[in-house]
Amino acid sequence: MKHALLATITLTTALFAQEQKNIVTVAVEAGQFKTLVAAVQAAGLVETLSGKGPFTVFAPTDEAFAKLGKDAIADLLKPENKDKLTSILTYHVVAGEYPAAKVVAAKSLTTVQGADVTVAAGKDVMVGTAKVLKTDIKASNGIIHVIDSVILPPAANTAEASMKAAKKNLPNLVAVASKAGSFNTLLKAAVAAGLADTLANGGPFTIFAPNDEAFAKLGKDTIADLLKPENKDKLAAILKYHVVSGAVMSPEAVKLTSAKTLQGGDLTLKVVDGKLTIDGAKVIAADVEGSNGVIHVVDSVLLPKK
Repeated sequence: MKHALLATITLTTALFAQEQKNIVTVAVEAGQFKTLVAAVQAAGLVETLSGKGPFTVFAPTDEAFAKLGKDAIADLLKPENKDKLTSILTYHVVAGEYPAAKVVAAKSLTTVQGADVTVAAGKDVMVGTAKVLKTDIKASNGIIHVIDSVILPPAANTAEASMKAAKKNLPNLVAVASKAGSFNTLLKAAVAAGLADTLANGGPFTIFAPNDEAFAKLGKDTIADLLKPENKDKLAAILKYHVVSGAVMSPEAVKLTSAKTLQGGDLTLKVVDGKLTIDGAKVIAADVEGSNGVIHVVDSVLLPKK
């Protein structure tokens, strides 16, 4: 009995000690938030997030930050970009303690940054454009939910995104697609339709880009027919239906219900089960930036309604 009591006291003490670790300490000890912790330090937010709170932090993993690219991360960590970094980080923080059940019940949450972040609960729980991977990691001053992407506040999207891409000396959209290696059919079609130069040098554009697997759904005969010189106008119309003027990043796209294309028709945008769809096609990768816009990868070829 004495040993059992001692074991209970020891376990209780250990659990109590864990609960006394603040959000920053918990993040450091987890080992998968090294970039986030470095960003919090660079932004001067360590003291705030170690304070009384309570806070709810939607914490991007190191893999989530890696999606931004090394150059983008290095740029954000520069002293001259402290305000921008602070804005992004505080967009991941909500005042108050919101466990998973409370998050799922909300349609949106007001962040410490000031803007609202959307919440969509379907097959996956999405906070903004990020999928929630793990929930309810408790700390002494709040709670952490782990997410798979960095979410950007409204001020960090659309036209500003295009300017940011140009500053990072990114290649143009055609070069980005070529380098990716999964858009061979799309690139061949762009050349055949006489649109390659426009998509490389014009813009800014948002391209909802079908990958090779998406084109394969049409069948080899259909693709071969579309690539014939006599069908150039039809092919151009189809490709233009995948392009929208302006650099529309995913945080803005999920708020839209339609978008006017270069072809003249309107795309229908919906969030289904937490994922953005374009005319029913799923967006399987988002916010692939180029110097003259952004690419969102879709799993099907979009066909004009008229």
